[in-house]
Amino acid sequence: MNFNILTNKYCCKHTFTQLFAIFLCLLFSSLSAFAQLTFHITKTPSNTPANAIIHLAGGFNGWNGGDTNMQFTKNQDGTYSLTKNLTIGLLEFKFTRGSWETVEGNENGEFRPNRQFNYNGSPQTIEIEILGWEDLDGGSGILNLPPNVHIVDEDFYMPELDRNRRIWIYLPPDYDTASNKHYRTLYMHDAQNLFMSETSFAGEWEVDETLTKLFEQGDEGCIVVGIDNGEGERIDEYSPWVNVSYGGGEGDEYANFLVTTLKPYIDENYRTKPEREYTGIMGSSMGGLISHYTVLEYQDVFSKAGIFSPSYWFSGEAYTHVLASGHQAEMRICLLSGGKEDGGSVVIDVENMYETFLEVGFGMDEVKNVVKADGEHSEWFWAREFSDSYQWLFEVDLDTDIEANTVEKPILFYPNPVIEKLYLQVNQSFQKGILTIRTIDGKIVQSHSLNNKSNRFDLQKMNNGFYMLQVTLDGKLIHSERMVLAR
Repeated sequence: MNFNILTNKYCCKHTFTQLFAIFLCLLFSSLSAFAQLTFHITKTPSNTPANAIIHLAGGFNGWNGGDTNMQFTKNQDGTYSLTKNLTIGLLEFKFTRGSWETVEGNENGEFRPNRQFNYNGSPQTIEIEILGWEDLDGGSGILNLPPNVHIVDEDFYMPELDRNRRIWIYLPPDYDTASNKHYRTLYMHDAQNLFMSETSFAGEWEVDETLTKLFEQGDEGCIVVGIDNGEGERIDEYSPWVNVSYGGGEGDEYANFLVTTLKPYIDENYRTKPEREYTGIMGSSMGGLISHYTVLEYQDVFSKAGIFSPSYWFSGEAYTHVLASGHQAEMRICLLSGGKEDGGSVVIDVENMYETFLEVGFGMDEVKNVVKADGEHSEWFWAREFSDSYQWLFEVDLDTDIEANTVEKPILFYPNPVIEKLYLQVNQSFQKGILTIRTIDGKIVQSHSLNNKSNRFDLQKMNNGFYMLQVTLDGKLIHSERMVLAR
């Protein structure tokens, strides 16, 4: 622990006591951020296979339906137990028998919403009954597809990976009646989450509803091709780079499948506009990472990419890949991140990637960096932002205006705690404001004029400790926030 702030020449004895008390609060707060929670399944459906291994899946493990670290232990009385250290707060989860094909359902074996539990951090046990399994009680298993959504193939062969995968397609409302019309195309990953809550892990993107609404408002329409993720193979397929802890390494083959096998099939069998200027790709999280890789690797095929909450943490090679690929053709790339994702770290990663794009020659009109202060690493966030991103990528001209680079709060600081650099984003109303950084006892350390773009401030010369960030406009304090600098 660096105690430089405690020996700062501006500190007095009273300040020392205050700071030490704050330090202890933060220390115990961090120690209690994770605590033990026991899940006790007291009853399972009568048709549960005797050798079933039940898994826990939720936002805390990326909704991995077959996570071996989330396997229950079967007790002698036939119940199941699992104890884990989980983050305090609202938990969303479901149970599977090792994959999302074997997810729990309601008493009729039909879709049931995510379970929720507001965890307060104390040692607790949740008593749970599983009422049914979708694959065992759900009737024919035939999907009741929404309007305009179709299954291209339940087992489309991927020769580049020697696997099969379900492929979905959304066709614009006038596809059958406007027989001479051709359409732009958007390729999207994690198709289970795009169109139907029944097949989703944690809610759907509502892609079909959104595009149909835009069509009714004057959009010319777009074909969306959705590729199911491979569950256990998802991480491997969604990164060309290997992470020693998590896997990866098959992303090049997956991207090659999209370009060499899937796209030619779609162009041959559906009325697309096959040229690159009408072709885009989009995904979130690891799906954002593979979208990033694919659009750069195949700039002659794709001209647009929606990169939502990308997992740039997975490999630093994502940045060097931009430097190696460079800017080969005109592009539109929409980067999206939320202020509540991993303590703001996703926002910082995306900001660094945005600057990397600019460094290799992408114009500011080609790359859009959108930060939403309330954004979480969740389907609801990506669903909400899909419409604006789609409209910007394909330059859709509707009556509603889309404002780039906005935040929900007028002022957004990130990260906090700060390691070396502080980022601040403000909306246009406060572009003439002044940022002042003060020590706890009121001493001004730095002062800066703000603008309506991302502001970056180097704090390397400041001592570790607690500071106050204050924004004033026309001499009036409009925002105040505590900051921790901790290297």
